Amino acid sequence: MQTHQKIKIQTQMLKGKKVLLGVTASIAAYKTAELVRLFKKAGASVRVIQTEASLHFVAPLTLSTLSDNPVLSRMVNKDTEMWNSHVKIGLWADFMVIAPLTASTMAKIATGEANNLLLTTYLSAKCQVYFAPAMDLDMYKHPSTSENIEKLQSFGNKLIPSGFGELASGLVGEGRMAEPSEIIEHIISDLSSDLPFTDKKILITAGPTYEAIDPVRFIGNRSSGKMGIALALECADKGANVELVLGPTHLECKHSNINISRVESANEMYKVVSSKFKNSDISIFAAAVSDYTSNEVAKNKIKKIGDSLTIDLSKTTDILSEMGNRKKDNQFVVGFALEIENEFENAKLKLERKNLDMIVLNSLNNKGAGFEHNTNQVTIIDKQNNIKNFELKDKIEVAKDIVQQIIELS
Repeated sequence: MQTHQKIKIQTQMLKGKKVLLGVTASIAAYKTAELVRLFKKAGASVRVIQTEASLHFVAPLTLSTLSDNPVLSRMVNKDTEMWNSHVKIGLWADFMVIAPLTASTMAKIATGEANNLLLTTYLSAKCQVYFAPAMDLDMYKHPSTSENIEKLQSFGNKLIPSGFGELASGLVGEGRMAEPSEIIEHIISDLSSDLPFTDKKILITAGPTYEAIDPVRFIGNRSSGKMGIALALECADKGANVELVLGPTHLECKHSNINISRVESANEMYKVVSSKFKNSDISIFAAAVSDYTSNEVAKNKIKKIGDSLTIDLSKTTDILSEMGNRKKDNQFVVGFALEIENEFENAKLKLERKNLDMIVLNSLNNKGAGFEHNTNQVTIIDKQNNIKNFELKDKIEVAKDIVQQIIELS
C-alpha cells in the first residue's frame, strides 16, 4: 500500500485527539482555517492560540467558529479580565502544532523567550510539538534560520518541512508553509509509526452464522458479535488494516481501517476467510460458527404436519482447524473456546489440535460472561501453556487485554 493511501485510511487515529494550534503572523496564516477544518473532520478537538500580530492575517472569529472554541491571544482575557492559564492549556493538549511558524517566533522559541501566550504555552506543554515554518526564500535559507530549526529539533520538536513554490514576495523556492493536508498527513504518519500494528494485516471473524432450514427458519446461536467487533476496533486503533468477516448482527462497526465482509452461513464465512487468510499477519477467530448445517434447504416454508420433524444435518467445515493447518511460520492465529465443563482441558486440547498460537477461554459458568452480555471474563492460554486470568470487564476492555497479549506474543 502506498504511503498516501495508508495515511488516508488512518485519519481515524486523530479521532478524540486534543490538538493545540499555534498561529503566528505570516501570510500563510489564512491556511489555518482549512487546517482546523481538517482536524475537526477527523474527529479531533481543536483549540487555537494566535499571536496578537497574527490577528491581522486571519480573524479569530473564523478560527473560533471552525474549532468550536474561543481563540486565545492574550495572557488576560480583556473582556472577562480572567487569566488564560498557559499551564492548563499546555497540559490539555495531546499534541501541539505551530503553523505557520515565522522566523521571529522561531528565534524566540530557540532562545526560550516567554513574552506572549503562545510562547508561555509552548514552554509549559508536555506533549509532542510539531512546527511548520513559513517565510520568504532568503529568510528560510539564512544560516540563523537553519540553526534555529536544528535547535528546535534538538528540543524534541518535530519539523514539518516547508514546501517549494511561489512565495508572497514573488520569488520561487523553499519557505512555503506545508499545505494543511500535508500537515495532517505528516502528523498521522508520525503517530502511526509508533503504533504496534502499523502495516499489519489482521483478519477477524465475529458474530454467529445462520444455517437455513427453509426460507423462514434457520439454525443459529446467541452470539451478538460484540466481542469480535470490539477486537476489530481495538486492532484498527493500533494501526492495523483489519478484514472483518461478520456474521448476521444488528451491530454496526465503523472505522476507516476496517473492511467488512458480511456473511450468513458457515460455508459463506469459510469461503471469505479462506480467500483472505493467506495475506493476514494475525488472524483472530471470534465468530460462533455453526457446527452443523442442514443437508437440504426446503424451497418453501415447512408446514406444521405431524408430531415430530426430522432434519438431516452434516458437519460444517471447521474454519479454525483449516486455517490452523494452513498457518505459516510468520502468521499468528488466535482461537476462542466457549466451554461449560472441563474448561481448561478442552481449551488446551483445542489450542494444540488446531495449531493455534493463543486461545481465549470463555466459561459460561462465569456470571456476566459469554453471549448477549456487554461484559466478558476470559482466560488466555498460549502454546507455551502460560495461563493468564482476567476479571469480568466490559468487552471493550477485554478486547484491549486480548490485543495486548497478542502484541506481546506475536
